[in-house]
Amino acid sequence: MSSVWDDVVGQSPTVDLLRRAAADPLHAYLFVGPHGATKRQAARAFAAMLISGSDDPTTRDARLVLNGEHPDVHEVEREGSAILMPAAREIVRLSSLAPNESDRKVMVLHEFHLLSPAAAAVLLKTVEEPPPSTVFLILADHLPPELVTIASRCARVLFHSITDEMVADRLVGEGVDPETAHEAARSANGDLERARLLAGDPELVVRRRAFATVPEHLDGNGATVMRLVDELIELIDRAAEPLVERQTAEAVILQERIERFGERGSGKKALEERHKRELRRHRADELRLGLAELAGTYRDALVAERVERPEAAAEAVHHLHEAIAAIDRNPNEALLLQALLWSLPVLSR
Repeated sequence: MSSVWDDVVGQSPTVDLLRRAAADPLHAYLFVGPHGATKRQAARAFAAMLISGSDDPTTRDARLVLNGEHPDVHEVEREGSAILMPAAREIVRLSSLAPNESDRKVMVLHEFHLLSPAAAAVLLKTVEEPPPSTVFLILADHLPPELVTIASRCARVLFHSITDEMVADRLVGEGVDPETAHEAARSANGDLERARLLAGDPELVVRRRAFATVPEHLDGNGATVMRLVDELIELIDRAAEPLVERQTAEAVILQERIERFGERGSGKKALEERHKRELRRHRADELRLGLAELAGTYRDALVAERVERPEAAAEAVHHLHEAIAAIDRNPNEALLLQALLWSLPVLSR
């Protein structure tokens, strides 16, 4: 029998906890765990149970919640590199409104590890004492200092990384051949949605090798760095093509619906914003994967003693990991790669 929880992978104890909590929910929950650990899917599943009263995904309310379209479930996404004061004020306003159709309103706040201190101060009182009909579901990859005070007002729900084996098993169950499924799972870093995209990406191995072999082409020449960056950016552009094709199909379906029923209430703006977020996230994931491959090359070179100055290779690994951490702030990709490649040491052949 299908369930609203079917897309929540590798989180059985957490799902059991949330199933029980849905019968008598608290005012605020903080879902904490790495990106790709199906927190988003769990938030929608929990919201569906809170709104519909069951875990049956076929009811009208559940279908709308799971598709992100229910009028009493507000999902708030960041715009730009952080969640700032205007977004915080809008969250406060929305949370104060009465539900439209249900007895309860659910506020799902995504990527709250990127909350600015000023926005956190605005939200604290509302999260601590929301209206009786409002439940907050706050999602964060980790707990930065800005989120600690708000976290103390929430019930914390932990999510763990999904193992590569679990991701591969899910892909195989969806019809992907085992070899492709395992390669996609290994490259997706525990992110099932990304693994699904990568499973249909014939250039995955090419991109991984392109990043991993960058040190073989470095020669201390700026023109070489510029050429390598252009090649890597082109590979990232091509990697987004399957996602763009899917988004184009979604936009065509929506346009047909608009032509039939009109644009009012169609969700066009929400779809456009979601597509922008998906593309931004996809490119960020590609950069993370590539830089991790590059860092692995320098770690392997240290072990094999292929560097004249081991401290330079160790410093390169450190800089690469700093760059990976900075990707959430939406840096200019070309400038980031140019600065990194220019700073990296040349490896002996």
